[in-house]
Amino acid sequence: MAQKQSNLKVLVIDDDPNVSWMLSKGLSDTYDFKSARDGIEGIQMVTTEEPDLILLDIKMPGMSGLEVLDKLNKVERRPDVLMLSGHAETEMIVEAMKRGASEFIKKPFEVEEVGIHLDAALERRKLKNQVKGLKAELKASRQEDMFVGESDSILKIKELVEQVANSELTVLIRGESGTGKEIVARALHTKSERAKKPFVKVNCAAIPRDLLEAELFGYERGAFTGAHKTKQGRFEVADKGTIFLDEIGDMPLELQSKLLQVLEQQEFVRIGGLTNIHVDVRIVCATNRDLEEAIVRKEFRDDLFYRLNEITLRLPPLRTRKSDIPLLINYFVNRYNEMYQKSLPDLSHAAIEKLINYSWPGNIRQLENLVKQAVVRNDETIIDELLSGPESQLAKLVAGGADKMSGTDLAGPFNPETDGYSLKKRVDVVVSAEEKRLIKGALTKTNWNRRRASELLEISYRSLLYKIKEYELNSSS
Repeated sequence: MAQKQSNLKVLVIDDDPNVSWMLSKGLSDTYDFKSARDGIEGIQMVTTEEPDLILLDIKMPGMSGLEVLDKLNKVERRPDVLMLSGHAETEMIVEAMKRGASEFIKKPFEVEEVGIHLDAALERRKLKNQVKGLKAELKASRQEDMFVGESDSILKIKELVEQVANSELTVLIRGESGTGKEIVARALHTKSERAKKPFVKVNCAAIPRDLLEAELFGYERGAFTGAHKTKQGRFEVADKGTIFLDEIGDMPLELQSKLLQVLEQQEFVRIGGLTNIHVDVRIVCATNRDLEEAIVRKEFRDDLFYRLNEITLRLPPLRTRKSDIPLLINYFVNRYNEMYQKSLPDLSHAAIEKLINYSWPGNIRQLENLVKQAVVRNDETIIDELLSGPESQLAKLVAGGADKMSGTDLAGPFNPETDGYSLKKRVDVVVSAEEKRLIKGALTKTNWNRRRASELLEISYRSLLYKIKEYELNSSS
């Protein structure tokens, strides 16, 4: 039988109070039993008591055990449920198992028999968690494998990752969207001594501002309306491991001071709390924003920036590392052939050339999605369609700062007899003309203040410089 662990809590949901009393008397050295007299009370206690296991009577007045089981299935990370019943109808047992019960114990029972069932359920949970952990490690290793490339810029990034992975330095990863910032963050974690501890990702731009503090630092029970129990924040979950703060440039200014405290003192206070909580966490951050400009605009704290900036890794956009594109294509073809049980052969030389010569405004993420579609449809001939389709044109427009294509014939008069009927060529011409027009307009409006123009266009300063060079723009053009 399981060794004594004071944390092992079993919730008994049964209208007969003698059941919980009997189990408590016989198994108190191993388990801490809590009792609920009906289904409604039991569902509430699952939230307040957070039991490790549930013993649920199948027949109760009011809400039946099957109805309670349906409600429990909606609870996030609910524990295993073992059904109790003095009525061993086969149909009812089968129905309970279909709805998620892990075992069925017939009444009347021997206390030792229930103990054996509880021990077995805990062992299954332990194995399930081990499998979950192995899957997480496998996923992490596969994501690290996606750190593909042999270009000089990528080899330099790989070398830096090897050098700093096992340090405690805070790392700031910078680069355009889709360049692989999370992959680099995971590589820093898996190559460090913290690899067997949690890797916790928080996207600062995806969580509403008023919820981000609670998500990061947790809260005490009663701290605000709806805080029915104390909740750990992501920093506590990541203790002894790594926390990856993606889109750090979008963190609200009022939270940045609290983050600075964690960086400098490795401690914080939960919302509604009074006690300092100490954590041992390696912090890795990423952003595609121009943080220096955000500092000037009072949107980012300069002291936090300098504290985050102990080590900076700048990821190059895909368009500047074209020699890596064939390697990435091969990786994604093999990966998605295996995942979707397809057999798309290696892409033809002509298809690879088209992909190499494309500008990739969406970077590696856009290339991955394109190859995935080709694999799923088992047809490389769709590449032309995808490169000129609406998704691709949208990516180009976003990279260039336009929010829509104009209905005007921006590229000038069109003569199919001389220009041909290629839709892709025509769309590329129109999009390029719109990009150039918008960029010229923004530069003129800001008197060629390129930082202000990049903000107006809602693109990075680096992307604007690239476009100015691409379109050979100058103040007299």
